[in-house]
Amino acid sequence: MNDQLPAAGRVVSGMRPSGALHLGHYHGVLKNWLQLQQQTECLFFAADWHALTTHYENPGQIAQLTFEMVIDWLAVGIDPNQATIFVQSQVPEHAELHLLLSMITPLSWLERVPTYKDQQEKLKERDLATYGFLGYPVLQSADILIYHGTRVPVGEDQVAHVELTREIARRFNHLFGRETNLEQRIEEALQRLDPKTVRRYRELRQRYQEQGDGEALTAARGLVEAQSVLAPDERHRLLGYLEGGARQILVEPQALLTSAPRLPGMDGQKMSKSYGNTIALREPLDQVAQKLRTMPTDPARVRRIDPGEPARCPVWGLHQVYSDETMQNWVQTGCRTAGIGCLDCKKPLIEAITAELAPIQARAREFTEDRARVNTILAEGAERAREQAGATITEVRQAMGLRAS
Repeated sequence: MNDQLPAAGRVVSGMRPSGALHLGHYHGVLKNWLQLQQQTECLFFAADWHALTTHYENPGQIAQLTFEMVIDWLAVGIDPNQATIFVQSQVPEHAELHLLLSMITPLSWLERVPTYKDQQEKLKERDLATYGFLGYPVLQSADILIYHGTRVPVGEDQVAHVELTREIARRFNHLFGRETNLEQRIEEALQRLDPKTVRRYRELRQRYQEQGDGEALTAARGLVEAQSVLAPDERHRLLGYLEGGARQILVEPQALLTSAPRLPGMDGQKMSKSYGNTIALREPLDQVAQKLRTMPTDPARVRRIDPGEPARCPVWGLHQVYSDETMQNWVQTGCRTAGIGCLDCKKPLIEAITAELAPIQARAREFTEDRARVNTILAEGAERAREQAGATITEVRQAMGLRAS
């Protein structure tokens, strides 16, 4: 997790339903969501339409996988009272904005997305020569822009997707945010604010326009967002005026870089379903313990009396996530001196991981037995999401000269 979490703003993040969630998902994504939901407004969605971009020919399990994934979210502590939880396809405004944004997104922008060719290479067994696969970054952009998301939690390999979203928003605002009477409308909006705030707004805008002061731009945006007396179109107009002459209809999001521990799988590679080396969140605890007991270790430790090197051992990677400094020192010393055996080394991990999973599995059983409760959470989340998404679609339609629905 990065050190600078948003104190305000709106976080938007989604996850594709592609199978049982595992410890890699928990430590890489869900623990981050747990922290974010306590600090700012969050929308978390199951990206079932995105699942179709690579599995369109066999969609039969997507609905069930989506439901089970949401149960895992709830079981680890994602709270519908703190965050909006919903299924992407239950908010059709995502699809409408995706369509409208696809009208203005240059083809070359999509072809240069780093994961486009990379995924085609990795998934050679699938026919990915479809518009859906080429255009999925536009759908990702719509997922964020439909809620005026200001922060998107991503790893470094996904920053390019957020940057594409920013470019699409910028292009949209440039094409459709121009107003012939902008100066007059800016003054009308400023008249609704107190004189001190107006002076501050003008000073910050001047500092950014003349000196390129990024901190001034950030401060000015925060100042505008804090003005509850402004109507949405007035707020967007003042935000856009900071950087130029276009009204900010769609908000450019920022990547919220997250640092997740590299959790090794049972074979030492990164834990991933594609490698078949995972520990699922709802895997039977005796099976988890057996996987850990049989996990490969330092190949130099052929016999119990042979010293080893933790850096060569996949088990050490788990200790770096689950063990405190005292335990890690015990492992390093014991391994290098052959003072402990590999099973001795694994025992505290078995205890820590099963202790972590036990309450998660207990909560998952509760939600599994009360499917109506989960459906209610998703229905209420979709209703809240649609309210926000509908307001954005109305603005977008008006800006593009379309009739309001």
